[in-house]
Amino acid sequence: MKFGASMFFTDYSITPAALARAMEERGFDTLWAPEHSHIPLSRKTPFPLGPELPKRYYDVMDPFVTLTAAAMVTTRLRLGTGICLIAQRDPIQTAKLVASIDQVSGGRFLFGVGNGWNQDEMENHGTDFAQRHKIARERIEAMKAIWTQDAAEYRGEFVDFGPMAMWPKPVQKPHPPILVGGAFPYSARRAIRYGDGWLPQTTRSDKAPLTEVIPRFRQMAEEAGRDPAKLTIAIGAQPLDPALIEQYAALDVDMVYPSLESAGADVILPQLDKWADLIRRYG
Repeated sequence: MKFGASMFFTDYSITPAALARAMEERGFDTLWAPEHSHIPLSRKTPFPLGPELPKRYYDVMDPFVTLTAAAMVTTRLRLGTGICLIAQRDPIQTAKLVASIDQVSGGRFLFGVGNGWNQDEMENHGTDFAQRHKIARERIEAMKAIWTQDAAEYRGEFVDFGPMAMWPKPVQKPHPPILVGGAFPYSARRAIRYGDGWLPQTTRSDKAPLTEVIPRFRQMAEEAGRDPAKLTIAIGAQPLDPALIEQYAALDVDMVYPSLESAGADVILPQLDKWADLIRRYG
């Protein structure tokens, strides 16, 4: 089992470069960076993880910028969006960003995606909140065409373009792994339909232990004709709980990682040291 860490990078947190170097030195596998373009001051939808939206959601930097900074000071650490809000991003421009960061990192990018919960944020981007799941699927399908075809073309209800050329193509073939994030069972279905793996999470309304949904996810994959062994499972926002991590290891979970607070090196580096003890144990 591998280990990573996630952080909302802000102007008051440890820098992406400093965190990436520290993680690579301690044997971590992947650095994850989440995304919010902005937070509208109105609120049509509640925050799914609690009553109040933490300050870091308002302050977080763009993940492609922070992960590129991390890529430039590391050689082994993988870099992942955790997650990229594809329903509110232009698919052609995002395809270019993904291919570019996969190139400059030497094929170390993981494309974690999600459909989002903030209706006001999406509507500011011109995205119909009620159609976000279909929009996201079409944009993923369109990006796959751009990454894998010399003359890419896609015809959908929400994404429509004729033959086009876009380079560079990603280093990883056919494209960087697409890991779909969200709560069970809906995001699990989406991961099986068009993803290469799943980033499961709990919500206020669905607090079932993630150890319970892993076998159900694999059963769903098998019933859909996907090989469960080929679908990566990476579980974020986890506590430093050796007993729980042992359960994940027994379930053949591919990765476990914490969500680090947006704090300075004096706070974060001791936390990484504690996780490094577990990394050596699983080794």
